[in-house]
Amino acid sequence: MVLRYLTLLLVCQLAGEAIRIGTGLPIPGPVIGMVLLFVGLLVRRGVPEGLQTTSGGILQHLSLLFVPAGVGVMVHLPLLADEWAPIVASLILSTVLTIAVTALVMKGMGRLTQRGEDRP
Repeated sequence: MVLRYLTLLLVCQLAGEAIRIGTGLPIPGPVIGMVLLFVGLLVRRGVPEGLQTTSGGILQHLSLLFVPAGVGVMVHLPLLADEWAPIVASLILSTVLTIAVTALVMKGMGRLTQRGEDRP
């Protein structure tokens, strides 16, 4: 049963890649595949137990998916050493922007929640 749902996940990713290549969308194929899977699960009105088990097994070993990224960093270490300033600046800026946007969203959600509680 695990093989069936693993195949489903890979087919969704393949379909996403095909859509990306066919349409030229600037969105990664796996993201499009994830949207396709989500729509399929909405139509089905739930997650099958086998898919839940398979995806849980994949998530337990999620750290293994970071190995290729770590290897890429090690391979391109000289490039990173040459471009460290823009990389650090973009990391700091994106972190600050993320915190600011999160704070604004939380503040807005707090207002909406408070407004909903004021109603009788």
